[in-house]
Amino acid sequence: MHHMQRTHQMNVAVVGGGISGLAVAHGLRSRGTAAVLLETSARLGGAVGTHARAGYLVEQGPNSFLDREPATRALAAALNLEGRIRVADPSAKRRYVYTRGRLRSVPASPPAFLTSDILPLGARLRVAGELFSGRAPEGTDESLAAFGRRHLGRAATRVLLDAVQTGIYAGDVEQLSVEATFPMLVKLEREHRSLILGAIRAQKAQRKALPAGDAPKLSGALSTFDGGLQVLIDALAASLGDTAHVSARVEGLTRVDGGWKLAVEEHGRRAELTANHVVLAVPAFVAAQLLRPLDDALAEQVSRIEYAPIAVVHLGFDAGTLPAPDGFGFLVPFEEKRRLLGAIHASTTFPFRVEGGRVLYTCMVGGARQPDLVKLDEAELAALALEELQALTGVTARPTFTEVFRWQRGIPQYNVGHLARMADIDAALQRWPGLHLEGNAYKGIGLNDCIRNAARLAAALADEETVRK
Repeated sequence: MHHMQRTHQMNVAVVGGGISGLAVAHGLRSRGTAAVLLETSARLGGAVGTHARAGYLVEQGPNSFLDREPATRALAAALNLEGRIRVADPSAKRRYVYTRGRLRSVPASPPAFLTSDILPLGARLRVAGELFSGRAPEGTDESLAAFGRRHLGRAATRVLLDAVQTGIYAGDVEQLSVEATFPMLVKLEREHRSLILGAIRAQKAQRKALPAGDAPKLSGALSTFDGGLQVLIDALAASLGDTAHVSARVEGLTRVDGGWKLAVEEHGRRAELTANHVVLAVPAFVAAQLLRPLDDALAEQVSRIEYAPIAVVHLGFDAGTLPAPDGFGFLVPFEEKRRLLGAIHASTTFPFRVEGGRVLYTCMVGGARQPDLVKLDEAELAALALEELQALTGVTARPTFTEVFRWQRGIPQYNVGHLARMADIDAALQRWPGLHLEGNAYKGIGLNDCIRNAARLAAALADEETVRK
């Protein structure tokens, strides 16, 4: 890979080589706009990464994506990866929640819910009473818990809603903003008052619009690639070639005539780079540091976005030492006071990720409400995960494989006030033409959100650069 010249003029400089930065740079280059990508670490991919070890494919961060986002499909097609997408085993449709002392299956349909044991009868009836729930007063940014209690009641909020958010944010149901985390629920409430009523009406409208036999594709299949999510990172890296620089740290950002100047240290050598646009596709706390000398108020808002720490603990078991667990995995609501947030049955969901009948559990520890657990060392985390797995699922076998990834600042928390903060950040960015913030801390947490937002930004910047020519 060759080094940047001392000074270098570019259309767009992308700072950060996670999925967001890679997708922005790819989108720009595929539209013929010159872009350079600068990643401070020695590898591309950020939190996304797959490791092949001892007959297991283990993910260090995200595990899969829902195949329902056109931008993700388009990116896979552009990179010739469509044939490498693997869909989860059908059994992964089953999910479990650990509640009232044991794992219970999450019902797949409203009628099944009424007869299931996921909640006590009174709590199930309270959920059915959701048909009569009221709307929130206009303009309140409400916590997920407050929204849930109003619609579904206390028990369903503590058990089900908490489990759902734990699987995505590892957050605190009392702190997360419902509108920032589950905007669809808020939209249903605004338009129909009752979520159940809204869902029924939406289904009816869809059936009318679709020819018979066409199943509505709302959810999308749980998917990954044949070699894990690393396949996507590797293909993006290959497509960018030597325009993607690793071990290249941006140390300063200054506004210059009609553009931006970046001070970069690459492999111990200093270089300067000027660009019409700068995309900061780094975590919010890194963006805040770069923005601080430029615009203290903007940096302050960005730095207030909180992150929950998370540890990913993989436990692998030899073939024949324990039965393969059923379903996608299980989640543990906070009220159970356990030290596990949940686990993914990786070998059941994606059997190709293990060799010869091995069993792989991917356990999650920590989160917003038990942040200190992530400070434990790797051996302690592996032991803790096994103890919890034994207590919650009855596993008796000993794992012969453990792999731990710790993220001290893992998952951005879209807490109450997030949307107002984003509005402030967007307003502040108006003062700085050519400066853009991208990544999972702002307007969507998942892989699909990152890819969709990156594609949108790349299209807008490519148009602007075309006009400039």
